[in-house]
Amino acid sequence: MNKLRFAFTALAFMAFTLAVSSSAQAQATRTWVSGVGDDVNPCSRTAPCKTYAGAISKTAKDGEISTLDPGGFGTITTTKSITINGGGAGQGYGSILSALAPQGVLVNITDVNDIRKSVKLNWLDINGASTGTDGIRMIAGNTLHIENTFIDGMAGDGVDINVSVGIAFSMKNVSIRNCVGSGVKMASTGGGSVGFSLNNVQVSKTGTGIDVQNGARGTITDTVIALNTTGISVTEAGNDAEANIVNATITGHVTGISVGAGARARIARCLITQNVTSLTPAAQVDTGNNNTIMGNTNNTAPAGLPFPQN
Repeated sequence: MNKLRFAFTALAFMAFTLAVSSSAQAQATRTWVSGVGDDVNPCSRTAPCKTYAGAISKTAKDGEISTLDPGGFGTITTTKSITINGGGAGQGYGSILSALAPQGVLVNITDVNDIRKSVKLNWLDINGASTGTDGIRMIAGNTLHIENTFIDGMAGDGVDINVSVGIAFSMKNVSIRNCVGSGVKMASTGGGSVGFSLNNVQVSKTGTGIDVQNGARGTITDTVIALNTTGISVTEAGNDAEANIVNATITGHVTGISVGAGARARIARCLITQNVTSLTPAAQVDTGNNNTIMGNTNNTAPAGLPFPQN
């Protein structure tokens, strides 16, 4: 009987070891997708998957999904740290059609064993077709980087950062247009902060171009905000909201920069023109007196400084 029990125990251990080994083999550090792939494939370079969702299930935490050629690769939900590379610079182009979907990309990382909780999105084209809600939405995680990406046609926001703890968020070389809500909306709902850096971002034809809400603090540089209802809004609801705006063009709005009670905006080397009102209230905007504010219906100057501002 003891020998039989030992044999069963040994067999169970071997089965467990094989299961763990098989699971580990299924999770590759780098996987691939192709417009002519298939999600039953192992997502290798020679046998790529068809969708990003299919590849995520076969990609290890902190791994990377690469795109071999142009195609439509489906919406994404990630609950682990990952890099998704749409394959710009001649390799391919990652298209996500999110019509009628809550979002093109959802980042929701809560696993305590995922130390980095970090997502990088690169060379993606996210199209809401006027019925998708948000382009990219983050509700949990530590870090989100978006680069070389186009977001268009959302019924909600282009990018919606709505987290309960502090995170780091960056965007570089990103274009957002034709969104009913905000181009970029950032807020912390739980007393944390959203530290943000937006560089070379272009936002047009949205409700609010860049919406810096409760707990969001950071810098916007080398950016064009044009033809939205409000260019940049900075509001505060119990947790400081601050925006440093450098080398930006803000044009074609009802209000160029709007700052709520308790919030602060700082501008340097900005062109603010062809808006109905340049700044409101101007007293909550700090400046080094090195901006160009002219050609607005109401040329309001920061903190009562005289014109010209250049």
